[in-house]
Amino acid sequence: MKKNRKGSGPHRGSKPASSAALLDLPVAKNDEVVIDIIGMNHDGEGVGRAEGYTLFVPGALPGEKVRVRVLKTKKQYGYAKLMELVQASSDRIAAPCPIYDQCGGCQLQHMSYAGQLAWKRQLVVDNLERIGKLRVVREAAGAVETRVGDGQDADHSDQEGILVRPALGMSEPWRYRNKSQVPIGVTEGGLVGGFYARGSHRIVDMETCLIQHEQNDEVVSRVKAIGRKLGITAYNEETGQGLLRHVVVKIGFATKEMMIVLVTNGERIPRVNEWISTIREELPVVVSICQNVNTRKTNVIFGDVTRVLWGREVIHDYIGDVKFAISARSFYQVNPAQTEVLYGKTVEYAGLTGEETVIDAYCGIGTISLFLAQHAKKVYGVEIVKEAIEDARANAELNGMTHVEFEVGASEDVIPRWKEQGIEADVIVVDPPRKGCDPRLLETILEMKPERVVYVSCNPSTLARDLRVLEDGGYRTVEVTPVDMFPHTVHVESVALLQRKTI
Repeated sequence: MKKNRKGSGPHRGSKPASSAALLDLPVAKNDEVVIDIIGMNHDGEGVGRAEGYTLFVPGALPGEKVRVRVLKTKKQYGYAKLMELVQASSDRIAAPCPIYDQCGGCQLQHMSYAGQLAWKRQLVVDNLERIGKLRVVREAAGAVETRVGDGQDADHSDQEGILVRPALGMSEPWRYRNKSQVPIGVTEGGLVGGFYARGSHRIVDMETCLIQHEQNDEVVSRVKAIGRKLGITAYNEETGQGLLRHVVVKIGFATKEMMIVLVTNGERIPRVNEWISTIREELPVVVSICQNVNTRKTNVIFGDVTRVLWGREVIHDYIGDVKFAISARSFYQVNPAQTEVLYGKTVEYAGLTGEETVIDAYCGIGTISLFLAQHAKKVYGVEIVKEAIEDARANAELNGMTHVEFEVGASEDVIPRWKEQGIEADVIVVDPPRKGCDPRLLETILEMKPERVVYVSCNPSTLARDLRVLEDGGYRTVEVTPVDMFPHTVHVESVALLQRKTI
């Protein structure tokens, strides 16, 4: 029942009124209420309402009735702690990870995998409707029903809707990560390494991570043990003292080659030869040991200087039939099995017959470009990071692909220059960072007028925003397929196909 707080403002001799009282909210801090969870936000928190007031509840699932304690209130919403499951969701399971409640690496282990896939698809649908104001096709009782986001433009309402496919998941959604980045700290027991506790920079020591490749776990564990034995100090964020900041381990799933990168706060590593010889002796699968120097006070993992301490500069892996060289700093998709699924869908949407010219904006080290090049006449890739383009050119050479060209620069600058040189694209593929496409790139795409645009997205909200711009500029979004690249986390990738409207 709503408490009547009107007229209860502070007066002399009384305690100040709570923020909830001042705002006339139905709940206040430390109140306990029973609420129904009606959804889940993009952070994986359950969403419920107490007398119309929104509460976010970490750990609660849609369809559950829960008793919660209010922790914090704001004008429009508040946060609450799950105290008791009054009625559990059929998707609720026991999280298999022993440190799941402490670690912030995963957010959805308490939800069945089928439930996760359904939620991720719905997250994409909700963003298309709410942010993009786009019409989404829905299957309902044997018929096709369409729904339009609030504020849908009238001139768009008679167009066909977007088909959002079921999310493509993994048959075995564990042990999928090929790269482990472990922060190192120190406790009374010595060197520790694991993951940051949820919402903090306190390191939870960890020997096993269920989403990492098993060999990554073993290598990190051995490196920590060797560091302890050699008396290596851990970096302290507060003081800026200590040597070892992170241990980064990479494995090629297809080749089984492994690389260790020691990220250090300074160039000199005490007893470095002993460390290298012990790693080589105890971990014969390792073919490359590198050092990255980062002396800045920052949360960014890598510094600017990387050197090979022993072995090779790169390891290799395959996505499908395409071979890639992966250096210490290379960006490479962390889930190779699902990357092949993602890129396969990209090729399908590109509709390649072997006669097309394709532009790959945000090409990185050329992963999508080279995958597309197996099916296209010519591929042009552009990327603003110089080192990534060097890797992309090396990867093209590694695969004997001479019909791929890469250029350093911003897509919105380089692609218009290509157009001036007479390069016309049949298909433009974009795979931007979480912030989405630069507005000038979207303008460039509309000026280039390719028959198809394939948008690979790691953020449903910026995908929806950018699709709206392209739709308003003469394209129609045909369908979107979510791909689960990161099981048990809230992240969702998706691939969208847009076709140019014919007048």
